[in-house]
Amino acid sequence: MKLKKLSLRTRIFLAMIMLVLLASVLISAVAIYQYKEQSEDYHKERLERKEENIQTHLRRVLNGRQNTWEVKTENIPLIFKDEVYNIADIHKLQINLYDLEGALLISSTAGLQNNDIDQCINPEILNALSNTASHRFVDKRLKNGETFQSSYTYLLDQKSKDLAILNIPYLEKDDFLEKELLEFLKRIAFAFMFVLLMAIVIAFLLSKYITKSLKAISDKINTTRLEKRNEKIEVDDTSEEISTLVTSYNSMIDELEESAVQLARSEREQAWREMAKQVAHEIKNPLTPMRLTVQNFQRKFNPDDENIHSKVDEYSKTLIQQIDTMSSIASAFSNFAKMPAQQNETLNVVYVVKLALEIFNEDYIEFTSESEEIIAKLDRTQLIRVVTNLVKNAIQAMPENRTPKITINVSTDNGNVIITVADNGSGVLDENMDKVFEPKFTTKTSGMGLGLAMVKNIVETYNGTITFKSLKDQGTVFTVTLPKR
Repeated sequence: MKLKKLSLRTRIFLAMIMLVLLASVLISAVAIYQYKEQSEDYHKERLERKEENIQTHLRRVLNGRQNTWEVKTENIPLIFKDEVYNIADIHKLQINLYDLEGALLISSTAGLQNNDIDQCINPEILNALSNTASHRFVDKRLKNGETFQSSYTYLLDQKSKDLAILNIPYLEKDDFLEKELLEFLKRIAFAFMFVLLMAIVIAFLLSKYITKSLKAISDKINTTRLEKRNEKIEVDDTSEEISTLVTSYNSMIDELEESAVQLARSEREQAWREMAKQVAHEIKNPLTPMRLTVQNFQRKFNPDDENIHSKVDEYSKTLIQQIDTMSSIASAFSNFAKMPAQQNETLNVVYVVKLALEIFNEDYIEFTSESEEIIAKLDRTQLIRVVTNLVKNAIQAMPENRTPKITINVSTDNGNVIITVADNGSGVLDENMDKVFEPKFTTKTSGMGLGLAMVKNIVETYNGTITFKSLKDQGTVFTVTLPKR
Protein backbone atom coordinates (compact mmCIF):
# COMPACT_ATOMS: atom_id res chain seq x y z
CA MET A 1 0.00 0.00 0.00
CA LYS A 2 1.54 3.29 -1.12
CA LEU A 3 1.47 6.30 1.16
CA LYS A 4 0.25 8.55 -1.64
CA LYS A 5 -2.93 6.50 -1.96
CA LEU A 6 -3.87 6.92 1.70
CA SER A 7 -6.42 9.52 2.70
CA LEU A 8 -5.37 12.62 4.63
CA ARG A 9 -7.28 11.38 7.67
CA THR A 10 -5.39 8.08 7.66
CA ARG A 11 -2.08 9.89 7.21
CA ILE A 12 -2.72 12.16 10.21
CA PHE A 13 -3.79 9.18 12.30
CA LEU A 14 -0.74 7.10 11.36
CA ALA A 15 1.61 10.08 11.81
CA MET A 16 0.51 10.65 15.41
CA ILE A 17 0.73 6.95 16.26
CA MET A 18 4.18 6.69 14.69
CA LEU A 19 5.26 9.81 16.57
CA VAL A 20 4.27 8.27 19.91
CA LEU A 21 5.93 4.95 19.06
CA LEU A 22 9.10 6.72 17.92
CA ALA A 23 9.16 8.76 21.11
CA SER A 24 8.78 5.61 23.21
CA VAL A 25 11.60 3.87 21.34
CA LEU A 26 13.89 6.89 21.65
CA ILE A 27 13.21 7.36 25.36
CA SER A 28 13.76 3.65 26.01
CA ALA A 29 17.00 3.76 24.02
CA VAL A 30 18.15 6.81 25.98
CA ALA A 31 17.25 5.07 29.24
CA ILE A 32 19.26 1.97 28.32
CA TYR A 33 22.19 4.10 27.17
CA GLN A 34 22.01 6.09 30.40
CA TYR A 35 21.95 2.85 32.37
CA LYS A 36 25.09 1.62 30.65
CA GLU A 37 26.87 4.91 31.22
CA GLN A 38 25.75 4.98 34.84
CA SER A 39 26.81 1.37 35.32
CA GLU A 40 30.26 2.04 33.91
CA ASP A 41 30.71 5.14 36.06
CA TYR A 42 29.48 3.27 39.12
CA HIS A 43 31.93 0.38 38.72
CA LYS A 44 34.79 2.71 37.85
CA GLU A 45 34.25 4.88 40.92
CA ARG A 46 33.61 1.87 43.15
CA LEU A 47 36.85 0.20 42.07
CA GLU A 48 38.74 3.44 42.71
CA ARG A 49 37.22 3.74 46.19
CA LYS A 50 37.97 0.12 47.01
CA GLU A 51 41.51 0.49 45.73
CA GLU A 52 42.08 3.62 47.81
CA ASN A 53 40.70 2.00 50.95
CA ILE A 54 42.78 -1.16 50.48
CA GLN A 55 45.90 0.96 49.88
CA THR A 56 45.24 2.80 53.15
CA HIS A 57 44.66 -0.45 55.01
CA LEU A 58 47.85 -2.01 53.64
CA ARG A 59 49.96 1.03 54.63
CA ARG A 60 48.59 0.88 58.17
CA VAL A 61 49.71 -2.71 58.43
CA LEU A 62 53.15 -1.85 57.00
CA ASN A 63 53.64 1.08 59.33
CA GLY A 64 51.85 -0.39 62.37
CA ARG A 65 53.46 -1.48 65.61
CA GLN A 66 52.44 -5.07 65.04
CA ASN A 67 54.82 -5.25 62.07
CA THR A 68 58.24 -6.45 63.28
CA TRP A 69 59.59 -7.10 59.82
CA GLU A 70 61.71 -4.72 57.82
CA VAL A 71 59.60 -3.00 55.20
CA LYS A 72 60.99 -4.21 51.90
CA THR A 73 59.71 -6.16 48.90
CA GLU A 74 61.17 -9.49 49.99
CA ASN A 75 59.32 -9.36 53.32
CA ILE A 76 55.88 -8.61 51.85
CA PRO A 77 54.71 -12.26 52.09
CA LEU A 78 55.82 -12.35 55.73
CA ILE A 79 54.31 -8.99 56.68
CA PHE A 80 50.91 -9.81 55.13
CA LYS A 81 50.91 -13.52 55.83
CA ASP A 82 47.72 -13.37 57.87
CA GLU A 83 46.56 -9.80 57.37
CA VAL A 84 45.97 -10.13 53.64
CA TYR A 85 43.01 -12.43 54.29
CA ASN A 86 41.53 -10.08 56.89
CA ILE A 87 41.88 -7.09 54.58
CA ALA A 88 40.32 -8.99 51.68
CA ASP A 89 37.46 -10.14 53.91
CA ILE A 90 36.81 -6.65 55.17
CA HIS A 91 36.74 -5.10 51.70
CA LYS A 92 35.11 -8.11 50.03
CA LEU A 93 37.67 -8.17 47.24
CA GLN A 94 40.57 -10.37 46.21
CA ILE A 95 44.02 -8.91 46.81
CA ASN A 96 47.18 -9.88 44.93
CA LEU A 97 50.62 -8.44 45.66
CA TYR A 98 53.40 -8.67 43.07
CA ASP A 99 57.03 -7.59 43.24
CA LEU A 100 58.24 -4.78 41.01
CA GLU A 101 59.22 -7.30 38.32
CA GLY A 102 55.69 -8.67 38.18
CA ALA A 103 56.14 -11.95 40.09
CA LEU A 104 53.39 -12.98 42.51
CA LEU A 105 54.32 -12.50 46.19
CA ILE A 106 51.08 -13.25 48.02
CA SER A 107 47.36 -13.57 47.30
CA SER A 108 44.27 -13.46 49.50
CA THR A 109 42.76 -16.37 47.60
CA ALA A 110 43.98 -19.50 49.34
CA GLY A 111 43.72 -23.03 48.00
CA LEU A 112 43.53 -21.98 44.32
CA GLN A 113 45.57 -23.72 41.71
CA ASN A 114 48.49 -21.89 40.22
CA ASN A 115 46.75 -21.45 36.90
CA ASP A 116 43.80 -19.70 38.59
CA ILE A 117 46.00 -16.74 39.48
CA ASP A 118 48.41 -14.96 37.18
CA GLN A 119 51.84 -15.82 38.57
CA CYS A 120 53.37 -12.96 36.61
CA ILE A 121 52.03 -9.69 35.39
CA ASN A 122 51.92 -9.24 31.62
CA PRO A 123 54.89 -7.14 30.43
CA GLU A 124 52.52 -4.83 28.54
CA ILE A 125 50.70 -4.08 31.78
CA LEU A 126 54.02 -3.44 33.57
CA ASN A 127 55.07 -1.09 30.79
CA ALA A 128 51.75 0.79 30.84
CA LEU A 129 51.82 1.00 34.65
CA SER A 130 55.28 2.51 34.75
CA ASN A 131 54.69 4.94 31.87
CA THR A 132 51.40 6.48 33.05
CA ALA A 133 51.54 9.67 35.08
CA SER A 134 49.24 8.29 37.77
CA HIS A 135 51.12 4.95 37.86
CA ARG A 136 47.79 3.18 37.64
CA PHE A 137 46.42 0.79 35.02
CA VAL A 138 43.04 -0.94 34.69
CA ASP A 139 42.73 -4.05 32.56
CA LYS A 140 39.15 -4.70 31.39
CA ARG A 141 38.12 -8.05 29.92
CA LEU A 142 34.92 -9.87 28.96
CA LYS A 143 34.77 -13.51 29.97
CA ASN A 144 31.78 -15.88 29.81
CA GLY A 145 29.44 -12.93 29.32
CA GLU A 146 30.73 -11.15 32.45
CA THR A 147 32.95 -8.06 32.62
CA PHE A 148 36.09 -8.23 34.75
CA GLN A 149 38.24 -5.28 35.74
CA SER A 150 41.69 -5.64 37.21
CA SER A 151 43.47 -2.58 38.62
CA TYR A 152 47.24 -2.30 39.11
CA THR A 153 48.88 0.33 41.34
CA TYR A 154 52.15 0.70 43.27
CA LEU A 155 52.20 0.10 47.01
CA LEU A 156 54.51 2.72 48.54
CA ASP A 157 56.48 2.72 51.78
CA GLN A 158 56.83 5.64 54.19
CA LYS A 159 59.40 7.27 51.93
CA SER A 160 56.99 7.04 48.92
CA LYS A 161 59.21 4.47 47.39
CA ASP A 162 57.75 1.69 45.21
CA LEU A 163 57.48 -1.39 47.35
CA ALA A 164 55.15 -3.75 45.46
CA ILE A 165 52.39 -3.84 42.89
CA LEU A 166 48.84 -4.09 44.20
CA ASN A 167 46.39 -5.97 41.97
CA ILE A 168 42.66 -5.96 42.72
CA PRO A 169 40.48 -8.18 40.48
CA TYR A 170 36.93 -6.81 40.27
CA LEU A 171 33.80 -8.46 38.83
CA GLU A 172 31.13 -6.06 37.60
CA LYS A 173 27.85 -7.28 39.04
CA ASP A 174 24.86 -5.41 37.60
CA ASP A 175 22.06 -7.43 39.16
CA PHE A 176 20.74 -4.52 41.16
CA LEU A 177 21.08 -2.00 38.34
CA GLU A 178 19.53 -4.38 35.85
CA LYS A 179 16.61 -4.94 38.16
CA GLU A 180 16.13 -1.19 38.48
CA LEU A 181 16.37 -0.83 34.69
CA LEU A 182 13.76 -3.52 34.13
CA GLU A 183 11.46 -1.90 36.66
CA PHE A 184 11.94 1.46 34.96
CA LEU A 185 11.27 0.02 31.49
CA LYS A 186 8.20 -1.78 32.79
CA ARG A 187 6.80 1.41 34.27
CA ILE A 188 7.62 3.42 31.16
CA ALA A 189 5.97 0.71 29.01
CA PHE A 190 2.73 1.11 30.97
CA ALA A 191 3.03 4.87 30.64
CA PHE A 192 3.56 4.65 26.91
CA MET A 193 0.65 2.25 26.52
CA PHE A 194 -1.56 4.85 28.19
CA VAL A 195 -0.10 7.62 26.04
CA LEU A 196 -0.57 5.47 22.93
CA LEU A 197 -4.23 4.90 23.71
CA MET A 198 -4.69 8.62 24.33
CA ALA A 199 -2.85 9.38 21.08
CA ILE A 200 -5.12 7.01 19.15
CA VAL A 201 -8.23 8.71 20.52
CA ILE A 202 -6.84 12.21 19.97
CA ALA A 203 -5.55 11.33 16.49
CA PHE A 204 -8.94 9.90 15.54
CA LEU A 205 -10.83 12.96 16.76
CA LEU A 206 -8.31 15.43 15.37
CA SER A 207 -8.13 13.77 11.94
CA LYS A 208 -11.91 13.60 11.84
CA TYR A 209 -12.17 17.29 12.76
CA ILE A 210 -9.58 18.33 10.15
CA THR A 211 -10.93 16.18 7.33
CA LYS A 212 -14.58 16.96 8.04
CA SER A 213 -14.26 20.40 6.48
CA LEU A 214 -12.07 19.08 3.68
CA LYS A 215 -14.64 16.36 2.88
CA ALA A 216 -17.39 18.97 2.72
CA ILE A 217 -15.27 20.98 0.30
CA SER A 218 -14.42 17.85 -1.71
CA ASP A 219 -18.11 16.88 -2.00
CA LYS A 220 -18.97 20.34 -3.24
CA ILE A 221 -16.15 20.33 -5.77
CA ASN A 222 -17.21 16.89 -7.07
CA THR A 223 -20.72 18.17 -7.69
CA THR A 224 -19.55 21.37 -9.39
CA ARG A 225 -20.81 21.54 -12.96
CA LEU A 226 -20.48 24.23 -15.59
CA GLU A 227 -23.97 23.72 -16.94
CA LYS A 228 -25.85 24.25 -13.67
CA ARG A 229 -25.99 26.65 -10.77
CA ASN A 230 -23.54 25.59 -8.07
CA GLU A 231 -24.00 26.21 -4.36
CA LYS A 232 -21.36 27.92 -2.28
CA ILE A 233 -19.70 26.24 0.70
CA GLU A 234 -20.70 27.26 4.19
CA VAL A 235 -18.47 25.73 6.87
CA ASP A 236 -18.34 27.02 10.45
CA ASP A 237 -15.55 26.74 13.04
CA THR A 238 -12.72 26.05 10.65
CA SER A 239 -9.04 26.88 10.69
CA GLU A 240 -7.61 29.86 8.86
CA GLU A 241 -6.23 27.67 6.05
CA ILE A 242 -9.56 25.95 5.40
CA SER A 243 -11.40 29.28 5.56
CA THR A 244 -9.03 30.59 2.90
CA LEU A 245 -9.74 27.51 0.78
CA VAL A 246 -13.52 27.94 1.21
CA THR A 247 -13.28 31.63 0.28
CA SER A 248 -11.25 30.77 -2.83
CA TYR A 249 -13.79 28.12 -3.85
CA ASN A 250 -16.76 30.46 -3.37
CA SER A 251 -14.96 33.12 -5.40
CA MET A 252 -14.30 30.54 -8.12
CA ILE A 253 -18.02 29.61 -8.14
CA ASP A 254 -18.95 33.26 -8.78
CA GLU A 255 -16.44 33.47 -11.63
CA LEU A 256 -17.58 30.09 -12.98
CA GLU A 257 -21.23 31.16 -12.99
CA GLU A 258 -20.37 34.36 -14.82
CA SER A 259 -18.24 32.43 -17.32
CA ALA A 260 -21.03 29.86 -17.81
CA VAL A 261 -23.52 32.62 -18.62
CA GLN A 262 -21.12 34.18 -21.13
CA LEU A 263 -20.32 30.79 -22.63
CA ALA A 264 -23.99 29.86 -22.96
CA ARG A 265 -24.74 33.20 -24.64
CA SER A 266 -21.78 32.75 -26.98
CA GLU A 267 -22.79 29.15 -27.81
CA ARG A 268 -26.39 30.19 -28.53
CA GLU A 269 -25.25 32.98 -30.78
CA GLN A 270 -22.82 30.67 -32.57
CA ALA A 271 -25.48 27.97 -32.88
CA TRP A 272 -27.98 30.40 -34.40
CA ARG A 273 -25.34 31.71 -36.80
CA GLU A 274 -24.49 28.17 -37.90
CA MET A 275 -28.17 27.28 -38.17
CA ALA A 276 -28.89 30.38 -40.24
CA LYS A 277 -26.01 29.56 -42.59
CA GLN A 278 -27.25 25.97 -42.93
CA VAL A 279 -30.85 27.04 -43.60
CA ALA A 280 -29.71 29.60 -46.17
CA HIS A 281 -27.52 27.02 -47.88
CA GLU A 282 -30.25 24.39 -48.01
CA ILE A 283 -32.87 26.86 -49.30
CA LYS A 284 -30.56 28.17 -52.02
CA ASN A 285 -30.29 24.68 -53.51
CA PRO A 286 -33.96 24.44 -54.68
CA LEU A 287 -34.22 28.19 -55.43
CA THR A 288 -31.66 27.99 -58.21
CA PRO A 289 -33.56 25.44 -60.35
CA MET A 290 -36.79 27.32 -59.59
CA ARG A 291 -35.25 30.55 -60.92
CA LEU A 292 -33.94 28.81 -64.04
CA THR A 293 -37.34 27.19 -64.66
CA VAL A 294 -39.18 30.53 -64.43
CA GLN A 295 -36.62 32.27 -66.69
CA ASN A 296 -36.87 29.48 -69.22
CA PHE A 297 -40.66 29.70 -69.12
CA GLN A 298 -40.54 33.47 -69.71
CA ARG A 299 -38.13 33.07 -72.59
CA LYS A 300 -40.02 30.27 -74.38
CA PHE A 301 -43.62 31.23 -73.55
CA ASN A 302 -45.78 31.42 -76.70
CA PRO A 303 -49.55 31.51 -76.28
CA ASP A 304 -50.03 30.21 -79.80
CA ASP A 305 -47.86 27.15 -79.24
CA GLU A 306 -49.95 23.99 -79.57
CA ASN A 307 -47.86 22.32 -76.80
CA ILE A 308 -48.24 25.21 -74.41
CA HIS A 309 -50.35 23.23 -71.95
CA SER A 310 -47.89 20.35 -71.65
CA LYS A 311 -44.99 22.79 -71.20
CA VAL A 312 -46.87 24.70 -68.48
CA ASP A 313 -47.64 21.40 -66.79
CA GLU A 314 -43.94 20.41 -66.94
CA TYR A 315 -42.84 23.77 -65.54
CA SER A 316 -45.43 23.53 -62.77
CA LYS A 317 -44.30 20.05 -61.75
CA THR A 318 -40.68 21.26 -61.55
CA LEU A 319 -41.67 24.22 -59.37
CA ILE A 320 -43.88 22.04 -57.13
CA GLN A 321 -41.05 19.52 -56.69
CA GLN A 322 -38.63 22.26 -55.58
CA ILE A 323 -41.26 23.79 -53.29
CA ASP A 324 -41.76 20.35 -51.68
CA THR A 325 -38.00 20.13 -51.16
CA MET A 326 -38.01 23.51 -49.40
CA SER A 327 -40.97 22.36 -47.29
CA SER A 328 -39.12 19.21 -46.19
CA ILE A 329 -36.08 21.33 -45.30
CA ALA A 330 -38.22 23.61 -43.15
CA SER A 331 -39.86 20.60 -41.46
CA ALA A 332 -36.50 19.00 -40.71
CA PHE A 333 -35.16 22.13 -39.02
CA SER A 334 -38.45 22.60 -37.19
CA ASN A 335 -38.33 19.04 -35.82
CA PHE A 336 -34.71 19.41 -34.75
CA ALA A 337 -35.40 22.69 -32.98
CA LYS A 338 -38.22 21.18 -30.91
CA MET A 339 -37.09 19.65 -27.62
CA PRO A 340 -38.94 16.34 -27.17
CA ALA A 341 -41.55 16.74 -24.48
CA GLN A 342 -41.56 13.99 -21.89
CA GLN A 343 -45.21 12.96 -22.29
CA ASN A 344 -44.63 9.58 -20.75
CA GLU A 345 -47.17 6.85 -21.13
CA THR A 346 -47.04 3.17 -20.27
CA LEU A 347 -46.59 1.34 -23.55
CA ASN A 348 -45.37 -1.91 -25.04
CA VAL A 349 -42.01 -1.06 -26.64
CA VAL A 350 -42.12 -4.17 -28.85
CA TYR A 351 -45.47 -3.16 -30.36
CA VAL A 352 -44.43 0.49 -30.92
CA VAL A 353 -41.18 -0.52 -32.63
CA LYS A 354 -43.09 -2.91 -34.92
CA LEU A 355 -45.49 -0.06 -35.69
CA ALA A 356 -42.59 2.24 -36.60
CA LEU A 357 -41.20 -0.38 -39.00
CA GLU A 358 -44.46 -0.72 -40.95
CA ILE A 359 -43.69 2.36 -43.06
CA PHE A 360 -40.69 0.57 -44.59
CA ASN A 361 -41.31 -1.75 -47.53
CA GLU A 362 -37.78 -3.18 -47.73
CA ASP A 363 -37.89 -6.95 -47.34
CA TYR A 364 -34.35 -7.12 -45.91
CA ILE A 365 -35.43 -5.45 -42.64
CA GLU A 366 -35.75 -8.02 -39.82
CA PHE A 367 -37.18 -7.49 -36.34
CA THR A 368 -36.49 -9.65 -33.26
CA SER A 369 -37.38 -9.34 -29.58
CA GLU A 370 -36.61 -11.31 -26.46
CA SER A 371 -40.30 -11.28 -25.52
CA GLU A 372 -43.68 -10.23 -26.95
CA GLU A 373 -44.15 -7.53 -24.34
CA ILE A 374 -41.66 -5.08 -22.80
CA ILE A 375 -43.41 -2.38 -20.79
CA ALA A 376 -41.83 1.04 -20.27
CA LYS A 377 -42.86 4.64 -19.66
CA LEU A 378 -41.93 6.51 -22.85
CA ASP A 379 -43.40 8.89 -25.40
CA ARG A 380 -44.85 6.92 -28.32
CA THR A 381 -44.19 9.59 -30.95
CA GLN A 382 -40.60 10.22 -29.85
CA LEU A 383 -39.85 6.48 -29.73
CA ILE A 384 -41.13 6.08 -33.30
CA ARG A 385 -38.96 9.01 -34.42
CA VAL A 386 -35.89 7.37 -32.89
CA VAL A 387 -36.51 4.02 -34.60
CA THR A 388 -37.44 5.45 -38.02
CA ASN A 389 -34.41 7.77 -38.10
CA LEU A 390 -32.01 4.95 -37.20
CA VAL A 391 -33.53 2.62 -39.83
CA LYS A 392 -33.47 5.36 -42.49
CA ASN A 393 -29.83 6.00 -41.65
CA ALA A 394 -29.09 2.25 -42.01
CA ILE A 395 -30.91 2.05 -45.39
CA GLN A 396 -28.97 5.04 -46.72
CA ALA A 397 -25.67 3.47 -45.59
CA MET A 398 -26.13 0.45 -47.92
CA PRO A 399 -23.75 0.27 -50.88
CA GLU A 400 -25.26 -0.69 -54.25
CA ASN A 401 -23.04 -3.74 -54.77
CA ARG A 402 -24.09 -5.59 -51.62
CA THR A 403 -27.10 -7.61 -50.50
CA PRO A 404 -28.51 -5.39 -47.72
CA LYS A 405 -29.54 -6.63 -44.31
CA ILE A 406 -30.88 -4.61 -41.38
CA THR A 407 -31.75 -6.18 -38.02
CA ILE A 408 -33.67 -4.44 -35.24
CA ASN A 409 -33.74 -6.04 -31.79
CA VAL A 410 -35.51 -5.07 -28.56
CA SER A 411 -34.39 -6.48 -25.19
CA THR A 412 -34.04 -5.55 -21.50
CA ASP A 413 -31.06 -5.30 -19.18
CA ASN A 414 -30.95 -4.12 -15.53
CA GLY A 415 -34.21 -2.21 -15.73
CA ASN A 416 -33.40 -0.65 -19.12
CA VAL A 417 -34.85 -1.12 -22.59
CA ILE A 418 -32.17 -1.90 -25.18
CA ILE A 419 -32.90 -1.19 -28.86
CA THR A 420 -30.25 -2.14 -31.43
CA VAL A 421 -30.25 -1.35 -35.14
CA ALA A 422 -27.57 -3.29 -37.04
CA ASP A 423 -26.72 -3.07 -40.73
CA ASN A 424 -24.12 -4.52 -43.07
CA GLY A 425 -23.49 -1.22 -44.83
CA SER A 426 -20.29 0.64 -45.58
CA GLY A 427 -19.64 1.59 -41.94
CA VAL A 428 -18.28 4.81 -40.46
CA LEU A 429 -14.79 6.02 -41.25
CA ASP A 430 -12.40 6.48 -38.34
CA GLU A 431 -12.08 10.21 -38.94
CA ASN A 432 -15.88 10.59 -38.70
CA MET A 433 -16.41 8.63 -35.48
CA ASP A 434 -16.56 11.76 -33.31
CA LYS A 435 -18.85 13.66 -35.71
CA VAL A 436 -21.71 11.18 -36.14
CA PHE A 437 -24.08 12.90 -33.69
CA GLU A 438 -23.12 16.46 -34.62
CA PRO A 439 -25.87 18.59 -36.22
CA LYS A 440 -25.50 19.17 -40.00
CA PHE A 441 -22.87 16.42 -40.32
CA THR A 442 -23.64 13.97 -43.13
CA THR A 443 -21.72 11.80 -45.56
CA LYS A 444 -24.67 11.55 -47.98
CA THR A 445 -25.19 13.73 -51.02
CA SER A 446 -28.70 14.62 -49.83
CA GLY A 447 -30.13 15.44 -46.43
CA MET A 448 -29.12 17.92 -43.75
CA GLY A 449 -27.42 15.68 -41.19
CA LEU A 450 -30.00 16.32 -38.45
CA GLY A 451 -31.46 12.82 -38.03
CA LEU A 452 -28.89 11.29 -35.64
CA ALA A 453 -28.49 14.60 -33.78
CA MET A 454 -32.26 14.63 -33.16
CA VAL A 455 -32.17 10.97 -32.03
CA LYS A 456 -29.39 11.75 -29.56
CA ASN A 457 -31.35 14.75 -28.31
CA ILE A 458 -34.45 12.64 -27.67
CA VAL A 459 -32.55 9.79 -25.98
CA GLU A 460 -30.63 12.08 -23.63
CA THR A 461 -33.84 13.87 -22.68
CA TYR A 462 -34.99 10.56 -21.20
CA ASN A 463 -31.64 10.10 -19.38
CA GLY A 464 -30.72 7.39 -21.83
CA THR A 465 -27.65 6.73 -23.95
CA ILE A 466 -26.95 6.03 -27.59
CA THR A 467 -23.72 4.44 -28.76
CA PHE A 468 -22.49 2.74 -31.90
CA LYS A 469 -19.84 0.33 -33.10
CA SER A 470 -18.73 0.33 -36.70
CA LEU A 471 -16.26 -1.48 -38.95
CA LYS A 472 -15.35 -0.15 -42.35
CA ASP A 473 -17.14 -2.03 -45.18
CA GLN A 474 -18.71 -4.42 -42.64
CA GLY A 475 -21.51 -2.46 -41.04
CA THR A 476 -22.64 -0.47 -38.01
CA VAL A 477 -24.60 -1.27 -34.87
CA PHE A 478 -26.43 1.53 -33.02
CA THR A 479 -27.48 0.76 -29.43
CA VAL A 480 -30.11 2.83 -27.64
CA THR A 481 -30.52 2.38 -23.88
CA LEU A 482 -33.63 3.88 -22.28
CA PRO A 483 -34.73 3.49 -18.63
CA LYS A 484 -38.09 1.77 -18.18
CA ARG A 485 -39.21 4.39 -15.65
